[in-house]
This record gives sequence, structure tokens and C-alpha cells, in this order.
Amino acid sequence: MTMELVSLLESGSITLCGIATILWIAIGTLARLEKGEIITQKIVATLCIISAIMLFSLHYLGGELWGSTNVARPLAVTAIIVAITGMLNIKGKDVQGETNPHQIMKMRAAEKMEEE
Repeated sequence: MTMELVSLLESGSITLCGIATILWIAIGTLARLEKGEIITQKIVATLCIISAIMLFSLHYLGGELWGSTNVARPLAVTAIIVAITGMLNIKGKDVQGETNPHQIMKMRAAEKMEEE
């Protein structure tokens, strides 16, 4: 039973981390609507937290990840950090103070309209 659980934790944690990574990469596309950005950020954070729990469990059950018994815990901490940082820019608030590409396009369109 323990080996089945370890195998499930290995596969599940890697799968959830992969899905979270794909969503993280696609956030620019999904952020065109504020609601889409919020939902995506919450999904990524949830997947990362679940992955972290699974990775910590895997570590304490003595499971291996990529042939190492020491990899699961640092990956779990990384997943928690990604979950926290992913939620910083919630509700379209500009945390970093940088202009995003969509705002640049709107500004350029507004400038062209003024010139005409």
C-alpha cells in the first residue's frame, strides 16, 4: 500500500507541477481579461500548494523523485514560493510598476487616434 501511495504521489506531484508551469507560461494570454487573470492565478496557486503537500508527503514517506530522495523537499518549497508570488499581481494590480504589452498597445492606438 505504501509503495502505491509513493508512486501516486510521484506521478501526481509532477503532473500538477507541469500543469501549473503551462498555466504560468500562458498567463499573458489568459490575462487579457481581468477575470481570466484572477482565475488563472488562483488555479496556479492551488496547484502549487497541492503539489507542495504531495512533495512533502513523498519526502517523508521515503519516495524518490528522479532517482533522488532529497529533491522533493526543495521542490515543495519552490512550489510554495511560486504560489505566493503568483498571487501578488492579483486583480490586475500592477505590483512591479511596469507597463504591460496590452497597455502599450492601447497607448499607441490612442496616439494614432489623436494624430488623425
